Amino acid sequence: MAIFQLYPHQIIILLIINIILFHLFKLIITRTTTATSQPTNWPLIGMLPTIIRNLHRAHDKVTEVLNKCGATFLLRGPWFSDTDILFTSDPANIQHIFSKRFSNYPKGSEFRKKFEILGDGIFSSDFEMWELQRRTILSLISHANFHTSLERNVWDKIETGLIPVLDYFSGQGIVVDLQEIFQRFAFDNICQLVLEHDPGSLSAALPYIPCEKAFSVALQPLMYRHVLPERIWKLQKWLNIGNEKKLSESWNAFDDFLYPIISSKEKNNPLDVFTAFENAYENNNNINNKNVNFSGDLRKFLRDSLLGLLFAGRDTTSTCLTWLFYLIATNPISESKILEEIERELIPVKNEWRFFNIEESKKLVYLHACLCESLRLFPPLALEYKSPIESDTLPSGHFVRRNSKVVISFYTVGRSESVWGKDCLEFKPERWITPRGGIKHEPSYKFPAFNVGPRTCLGKEMSFIQMKMVAATIVYRYRVRLVDGHLVVPRDSLMLHAKNGLMVRLSGRNV
Repeated sequence: MAIFQLYPHQIIILLIINIILFHLFKLIITRTTTATSQPTNWPLIGMLPTIIRNLHRAHDKVTEVLNKCGATFLLRGPWFSDTDILFTSDPANIQHIFSKRFSNYPKGSEFRKKFEILGDGIFSSDFEMWELQRRTILSLISHANFHTSLERNVWDKIETGLIPVLDYFSGQGIVVDLQEIFQRFAFDNICQLVLEHDPGSLSAALPYIPCEKAFSVALQPLMYRHVLPERIWKLQKWLNIGNEKKLSESWNAFDDFLYPIISSKEKNNPLDVFTAFENAYENNNNINNKNVNFSGDLRKFLRDSLLGLLFAGRDTTSTCLTWLFYLIATNPISESKILEEIERELIPVKNEWRFFNIEESKKLVYLHACLCESLRLFPPLALEYKSPIESDTLPSGHFVRRNSKVVISFYTVGRSESVWGKDCLEFKPERWITPRGGIKHEPSYKFPAFNVGPRTCLGKEMSFIQMKMVAATIVYRYRVRLVDGHLVVPRDSLMLHAKNGLMVRLSGRNV
């Protein structure tokens, strides 16, 4: 034990060193957060203190820095970590990356490594695999019966799920997390549409469905994979601890949910979605037409493809609806205008609610404007990741070397005075309405809520239809009031969920 023996003077020296290091790090943290919005680049550790200090408000900190630094900024990580990231919210850069030089800016191998849980799905794929996924999905949503099925499924879930659940909470006077209700609604709805299977997560009992919860749980570990050095999160994965343990559990929940459904559908093959992806896989594997390299067999390809559709269907619409009701709850004049529009355009006889069709939903111009404004301020996908194949110079003048990391902050774009004016932080649906009373269309590089360029979301129209049906039903039937003192802020994840949910009280109206 003599090897561990310390003499009194050695103990004193170690104590002094520890005290100095503690106060030095405290000084770094203090200086980093009080002197300027621009992070300090420290020797060896780079801008790590700023990252640690602002993890709980990552999106707002990125926005502060970008708005102070001309919309493009290089974040320096520790010298040994290879975590330098170029952040941008400049519309000219966005148009350049997503449209003009689209082929030079794939997601890249680093993205696929971080998002391995998504496999060959449309969100994580590039090049031929992405084209195959997009072509297959486009064939499905272009089918003559697709919108009829969508309309039927949405109204059926509203009638049998959403209204009974909200009536229960309203009648009991119980506080409810509206974000969770929207997530459950969207999950059941997309499962029914894609899988012809209703998991029944939306009921007054709020049953625990592991796959439904896994979507929310997985997002935060995926965010931290972009912040932590690769060797750190890989060590956590190997040890199965921390965020990587949560991600592993989510992965298992997805597989346990999807593979049994895939097996049963393979036997009966009754669903067009399965048939479409099976045909895409088999046609590509034809000896004369093998253009795409799959990471597994047909079952794995179906799992990855379906998971991508479920992810899009659950999180995009539910996130937008959450922020919509937060914004109209804090802007009651907008709520009144939505109600007036519903009664004027859809309810010829007062208090006689009826379900409306897709064509009729186009009459809800002000509600559409409110949804656009919600998407501007709180885009469901807050960040997008790219990695250039070849070195390039952006329109802003910033040089990006090949295989470097570029992150586009869609969240910041909607909060930039240079893009949206001095009132950019205000909720103003009127900015989306033309003098003639129609919807004003903005270029996607200015309004990137549904992505930009060739990767623009194929389900954009479908999302607006669903959200109008849900929002109109709730506004017409219920008064929605935030719980006093409830803090609603974005969560530090890739999808812009509300960190603490959306806790509200409901009371009946027009029922």
